[in-house]
Amino acid sequence: MKTVSVKNRCRFTVAGKPANRIESISAPYHVAATPNRIPLIKPRLLVNPGDRIKLGLPLIEDKGNTDLKLPSPGGGEVVDIKYGPRRVIETIVIKIEEEEPYETFSIVDAARLSRMRGDDVIHALLEKGLWPFIRGIPFKGIADPKESPSAIWVPLDITAPYHPASGVYLTGESAKEQFLFGIKILKKLCDRVFVYEHADYPVTDERLKTVITHRAGGRFPAGDPGVMHYQTKQSAKENRAWYVNGQDVLLLAEGFLSGRYPVSRVMAVSGGHTDNNRHVRTRLGAPLESLVSKIERPDDYRWIAGGVFTGYNASPDDYMGLYETSLMLVPEVKENELLGFARPGLRKPTCSRTFLSALTRPKLPVDADRHGELRACINCGYCAAICPVDIMPQYTYKCIYAEEIEEALAHGLLDCVECGLCSYVCPSKIELTETFKDMKQKYYLGKI
Repeated sequence: MKTVSVKNRCRFTVAGKPANRIESISAPYHVAATPNRIPLIKPRLLVNPGDRIKLGLPLIEDKGNTDLKLPSPGGGEVVDIKYGPRRVIETIVIKIEEEEPYETFSIVDAARLSRMRGDDVIHALLEKGLWPFIRGIPFKGIADPKESPSAIWVPLDITAPYHPASGVYLTGESAKEQFLFGIKILKKLCDRVFVYEHADYPVTDERLKTVITHRAGGRFPAGDPGVMHYQTKQSAKENRAWYVNGQDVLLLAEGFLSGRYPVSRVMAVSGGHTDNNRHVRTRLGAPLESLVSKIERPDDYRWIAGGVFTGYNASPDDYMGLYETSLMLVPEVKENELLGFARPGLRKPTCSRTFLSALTRPKLPVDADRHGELRACINCGYCAAICPVDIMPQYTYKCIYAEEIEEALAHGLLDCVECGLCSYVCPSKIELTETFKDMKQKYYLGKI
């Protein structure tokens, strides 16, 4: 097993860790697909309000590649389609029927899988609507099925606070068997399938150990597949790779073995009240408010779906996206702190030595305050010190700002894994990550 260590000086311990158990919650009455949260696709609607649709049948297709379709996460009536600015499709809401209709596909067991070629597996994944769970590096969109990746990375654990750990979603013999079968599916697509654990979450099951090839060491984002690929690739020929999150490997296997589109999902919830710090088993596209057990004033919190560093601003009536497994309720700050600049900051998160909490490193709650005002880059170098892929974000940002795109690419724009740390540590409060993400997408779509 090869260990890949990522070093950065940003250490944070956030309070409110979810309990290491799974709670079952009531099945939601509505679910939704959120195509605007899937990078790089150009969705074309295949349904209209009032249509009745089966679980697993497509709701949209990609205009650029009509083989890529997003299946319905529920069976029932399409009750609403919400649009954003410029008619961007934000949510497609399905009211689930009591006797939920579902589409059936051919079952692929271990014996049949052993006889299948790579092209057959790709066709099966596309047909069953499972292909969107396979994503590409460096752009993090849905992988191109016509592409030959240099490797497929499978992270067991996401080290950002807080996401379901492998010790939570891989409980039980059936889950472990499904995971091993899912790895067999991926090995039909590429000879180099790298499954890795994190040093803080070592795998103890002997069968799972047989497929683990790497170990990630270090603080977040050490477990990011883009970071692992960057640290191990040998040449520019290996720039393109794929990755599948560990929990999504279970869905690939379930879809093959059951002949139905899988919707089960374990999600981590934290914030708002101590009763909310838990893991819940629900389904894809679940409403955010269904994940929260107790909250008195929802508007006092910022609802972040997908993780505190890389997630999306949401509201209680929004829905979890295809790739999101974390919901955090972060307190809003409605009043400025009196003489905050002069206080020692014993209870303030920091990645520098600005506050005394840098010495004690207590577990601290996060809030939605910016803790400063937007200003010009001061070349402090904090972003470069914590960057896990060794680019210099401050210079890359200035190149983008000056519209020197070729120079930004030379600085390593495409190596950015969009972890969000550079924005977090920036004392000038510049949204570096959003700038890089937006430019990468424009580059991919040929808009620059």
